[in-house]
Amino acid sequence: MSQLILFNKPYGVICQFTPVSGHVSLKHYIPLSGFYPAGRLDTDSEGLVLLTNDGRLQHRICDPKFKLPKLYWVQIEGVPTSDTLQQLHAGVSIRNHTTLPARVTMIEQPENLWPRMPPVRVRKYIPTVWLELILKEGKNRQVRRMTAAVGYPTLRLIRFAIGHYTLKNLAPGDWRLLDI
Repeated sequence: MSQLILFNKPYGVICQFTPVSGHVSLKHYIPLSGFYPAGRLDTDSEGLVLLTNDGRLQHRICDPKFKLPKLYWVQIEGVPTSDTLQQLHAGVSIRNHTTLPARVTMIEQPENLWPRMPPVRVRKYIPTVWLELILKEGKNRQVRRMTAAVGYPTLRLIRFAIGHYTLKNLAPGDWRLLDI
């Protein structure tokens, strides 16, 4: 039977089971064997990671031809203009690649957001804004590179959803096992 784990990866956790010096791994949170991440999330990002025991399901989740949308909450430094939001929407050139069009909306800080440890740095005279960004691709550090390319560095990045799977009712470090 195929199974899927929805895991709310805390900040600082690496997306692999093998520990690396100085980092907590998935093994610290998930005691099951035979599961592998379907995609990755950077160590300094938080949120939804899907793991499965089924190689075909893992491929289907990761393969760009299936285009599962990924929804991110992004805290950026500064207040973007409507032109900047349009640039993110249309696609941004990063590392010899132009990103696919994305949905981007300025939002209030998400409700029930947990505190990040360590906290995001706060600058007294530089405001921050939250964006909801929906991508249909997943290049390495893509969201961070996109916001930096338009002049607004990412301070905090949380992946809330992949396809119809979400973090709803999952605290950081918690996971849920589903039979597929």
